[in-house]
Amino acid sequence: MMDIIQNRSDRFLRLRDVMEVTTLCRSSIYILIKAGEFPSNYAIMGKRKAWLESEVQAWLLARVSASY
Repeated sequence: MMDIIQNRSDRFLRLRDVMEVTTLCRSSIYILIKAGEFPSNYAIMGKRKAWLESEVQAWLLARVSASY
């Protein structure tokens, strides 16, 4: 968790941002999270949830690497 704090260029993404970046729909994202195949979100405040951009980008890069 300290790496997250130290990486100040990292930012939180809302669900709609994650959907846009990954081209996945909401239900697919949550199915993948439940299966342990997509980064989990973080509770920011109350019911507000967000994903770390670096974790989503790492997931995308892993998908590209796996396709080769």
